[in-house]
Amino acid sequence: MRTARLALDPAFTVGPVPRRLFGSFVEHMGRCVYTGIFEPDHPSADEDGLRTDVLELTKELGPTVVRYPGGNFVSGFEWEDSVGPREERPRRIDRAWRSVETNQFGLAEFDAWARKVGTEPMMAVNLGTRGLQEACDLLEYSNHTSGTKYSDLRVQHGSKDPFGIKLWCLGNELDGPWQTGHKTAAEYGRLAAETGMAMRSIDPDIELVAVGSSSRSMPTFGAWEQTVLELSYHAVDYVSLHAYYQEHDGDAASFLASAVDMDLFIDQVVATADAVRAKGKHTKKINLSFDEWNVWYQTKPHHGPGVEPWDVAPRVIEDEYSITDAVVVGTLLNSLLRHADRVHIGAQAQLVNVIGLLRSEPGGEAWKQTIAHPFEQVRRLATGNVLQVVTTSDKYETAKFDAVDVVDASATYDDETLTVFLANRDQADSASVEVPLRGFGVDRVVNAKYLAAAEGQDRHTTNLENHSAVGLRTLDDVTVTEGLATVVLPPLSWAVVQFRKA
Repeated sequence: MRTARLALDPAFTVGPVPRRLFGSFVEHMGRCVYTGIFEPDHPSADEDGLRTDVLELTKELGPTVVRYPGGNFVSGFEWEDSVGPREERPRRIDRAWRSVETNQFGLAEFDAWARKVGTEPMMAVNLGTRGLQEACDLLEYSNHTSGTKYSDLRVQHGSKDPFGIKLWCLGNELDGPWQTGHKTAAEYGRLAAETGMAMRSIDPDIELVAVGSSSRSMPTFGAWEQTVLELSYHAVDYVSLHAYYQEHDGDAASFLASAVDMDLFIDQVVATADAVRAKGKHTKKINLSFDEWNVWYQTKPHHGPGVEPWDVAPRVIEDEYSITDAVVVGTLLNSLLRHADRVHIGAQAQLVNVIGLLRSEPGGEAWKQTIAHPFEQVRRLATGNVLQVVTTSDKYETAKFDAVDVVDASATYDDETLTVFLANRDQADSASVEVPLRGFGVDRVVNAKYLAAAEGQDRHTTNLENHSAVGLRTLDDVTVTEGLATVVLPPLSWAVVQFRKA
């Protein structure tokens, strides 16, 4: 059996749990919107055309913020197409995903959906094909009360009250050559600064996210952040990070260690932002918005069978997730928690169908993918402060990261409950983890669950055929004796254990 020991103390914290950390992402891409959250002809559809089955599953997941409407889509988006009477909205070519956008779901529909879900909107503006003026017009339409051109237009369209959107992304992945309107760091940094300052003159209370690198592997990574922030530091509050992980060539060991890369990515962006702060003698800190992250098998075909160019809502990157993928997602959530002092926003991409936490079928049922379970549990149970956790663990060798801890961990504490999130990366052996409880005033287990496949299944099991094939099970092997808990994790597992005072 593998072994690990955690060192943690209530006096040593990373910071409060940022509630915006548990966000998701709705892009006009594939079937995320159409037949995902919006399907007027579905048996469960409400008066707004929203699928109530997906709505209820989303409420259970509880994303605290949802980024919209892209993604690559936003770099060609003309927001005016998505407002007003639906019968008057134009159909447009979406260059990003070579499909047709009907605009039957737009800004007002998203606002209504977000209110029903109980989430905070995070709006992205088009700085690819458009710029400062269009971003300001959209902000005026969304947030100004009335008495001006665009606020009165919103009222005319049936939305008397402003949407009140406070969180805005200044474009998307403009460091990427694939992006419509791709720019150099200097071009983008100046545009972000000018646009941000203009938007703040309309609504001083908004928060702005500058585009960071699309991944740590980008050739411009580091230099991009430095240049962009040197030009826009005064105008923005956050810089974004995007990262997707997958198993390559059967190398599950390296894939299960993906959080090592996420940790490094975050540390390097923080270091760059703080270097710019020092150089520019700025007083405020730029924090991080990790507003796209997930497991995504980019080596598979993007489009499903039978998809033709310029289809409406085609099947695009509809990955089916296994228990292995879910364990990786659990470790990525651990990484975000470990950096909660600087990563204040997160968005697991995407919400439904497109590399989705959820899946749905047109006219049919909806269900949770395996990766939804760690997301939902961490969102529900991570409360109070994030603790500094030092893990002393047995190691295992990987081709990509050398020796890596078998056990990955994070923890939170809210003066009543100590919650520990654990992953065992070993595919064959159980892992015994010692958790010290002294100083926390807790001495009993009140909740212990682990993610597991049904009996007879393997690490590749998904929830496609049997929607409950992978789910949460009771973790019985937890003991508490004299201020020390011992948790035995099954092979290849993710778990949450909570302790309180008897």
